[in-house]
Amino acid sequence: MKLLIHGRNLEITPALRDYTETKLERAIQHFGDAVREADVHLSVARNPRVPQQTAEVTVFANGTVIRAQERSENLYASIDLAAGKLARQLRRWKERHSDHHHSHGHSASLTPGTKAVSDDGPVDGSLVAGKEASLPDPGVRRKYFAMPAMSLEDARRQLDLIDHDFYLFRDRDSGELQVIYHRNHGGYGVIQARD
Repeated sequence: MKLLIHGRNLEITPALRDYTETKLERAIQHFGDAVREADVHLSVARNPRVPQQTAEVTVFANGTVIRAQERSENLYASIDLAAGKLARQLRRWKERHSDHHHSHGHSASLTPGTKAVSDDGPVDGSLVAGKEASLPDPGVRRKYFAMPAMSLEDARRQLDLIDHDFYLFRDRDSGELQVIYHRNHGGYGVIQARD
């Protein structure tokens, strides 16, 4: 498994790296070759009055993104909590995956590795010609990801796995972008564009 560990407002020491690797390996050991890559973000709050230390783990398992995030006053405790949450989500994903696909020959498409999608070839021309440097608006963070068409039920399952309040997806039937979200009083809601 490929493991990437990033630190925000802290230095990733060898002891911290070893601890994180050990905890994640234990969390995913029962899932065989399904998990190929894990991305870990460890951060410490800048404000000393707020002892908040966060561990965020994103795992790529056979084309599915599974995410766990935990906060506590101790970074090692946050890593423990996130690893436990990840193990539960992977178990739930595997149960749903095995229930959904009864045939033994069926498997999900594999997530390509970083080397497969990166191009190390030479760049023709200038990448900055005709462009002006500017800073992004403060507080705006952009994320880009592949958005294959899926059913509402598949989007609901994905929402449960990524541990967010909402999930943006492309509807398989209409091709429209939709948002599924957790309702405050239980259940789910869907936001769709009106024609």
